[in-house]
Amino acid sequence: MTLFWRSFLLIAALIVVSVLASFQIVRVYEREPRAKEFAQQTVSVVNLTRAALVNSDPVLRRELLLELNEREGIRIYPVTNEEKLAPLSGDPLLERVAARVRAQLGGKTRFAAERDGLEGFWVSFYIDEDEFWVMLPSERFEPDLGLGWLGWGAALLALALLGAWLIASRIARPLARLAEAAHRIGRGEAPAPLPEGGERELRTVQSAFNRMAGDLTSMERERAMVLAGISHDLRTPLSRLRLAVEMSGADAAAAQGMNADIEEMDQVIGQFLDFARGDAEAREPVSLDALADEVAAHFAKLGKPVRRTGTSGLQLPAARMALHRALMNLVDNALRHGGGEIEIATSRRDGHAVVEVLDRGPGIPAGEVERLKRPFARLDEARSGQGGSGLGLAIVERVAHAHGGRFELTARDGGGLAARLVLGAGN
Repeated sequence: MTLFWRSFLLIAALIVVSVLASFQIVRVYEREPRAKEFAQQTVSVVNLTRAALVNSDPVLRRELLLELNEREGIRIYPVTNEEKLAPLSGDPLLERVAARVRAQLGGKTRFAAERDGLEGFWVSFYIDEDEFWVMLPSERFEPDLGLGWLGWGAALLALALLGAWLIASRIARPLARLAEAAHRIGRGEAPAPLPEGGERELRTVQSAFNRMAGDLTSMERERAMVLAGISHDLRTPLSRLRLAVEMSGADAAAAQGMNADIEEMDQVIGQFLDFARGDAEAREPVSLDALADEVAAHFAKLGKPVRRTGTSGLQLPAARMALHRALMNLVDNALRHGGGEIEIATSRRDGHAVVEVLDRGPGIPAGEVERLKRPFARLDEARSGQGGSGLGLAIVERVAHAHGGRFELTARDGGGLAARLVLGAGN
């Protein structure tokens, strides 16, 4: 569960519980005044009923009882031996009303919630030695909430949820931006500075993060300048070494070995330069098929076992030289560590341009894939560890992210490795 939803649900639950507790407190504290009012009404009804029965003409008494029933919902019955009674439900309000009524009408007053199947608030009273029951409708003792209270309750709940959402979003939204910026830094990108606003703690975190991002960008820029400077300065001594080897008069085998070492050093320096150069190249429409054809033709001229397959038919805005370097690094890596014929395949998948370099080498364990995409990482056990600076795959990873894509290393069907660049949608 995300921080937003956790905070939202927690705050909403606290607000709802507080509202319900408030209703309960009001209900408890209003119980005594309501009990006093209902008890007074009950006593008044009993006393008026007794007085009406005592003072009315016996001939008109039946009409009086019918009128009380029709107009007030009050029913009066004499107590009988066969009647069946049900006690009060135990509701705190009714118990308080019964206690107050008994205190005013006398200790012999009885109460019932039901008489012979007829529900209501039954109270007994005496006329001389005869005992009677008077029934008041139970609706008189129930709170009249109505639709108005329901509407106010729903509105209050909606406002509580809205307030919880606003509070949670003010906490979660800046943290989400912070997390996204941290992910971008982790991918080697330079995120835009975070807007510094909101509460003091959030402003402090945003300011500290912006300073950290700026420091990392400066360090990356300085590191690139150092790599570029060192690599450029090493090119001149290497050229002199190559010339000295040619003029040394050494035997052919020794000269070939030294030239191979110099060539490998030159390739390592080239990778340092490529890594330091980054992805600052301007974008232009690039045909992925044409680029793959060019790389395959280059290695074919060198007599390398590289062939070209597939087609994507896509053009995409890209840094052409950066993509070219990435593809060259993948093919060099496959030639150095793979086995058999190397295949450069292009295709279209879900509207994305895909280029793969396939080999039949020993492959890479799945658990080591992400580590090998980092600068200077190597895996001698799986890929023989022959030469290289450990920057080739890091360069490819950086180029993929710069083009809104991803770089995948997966096992190839039948054995070997599939190095796959999945780039942004083309046209």
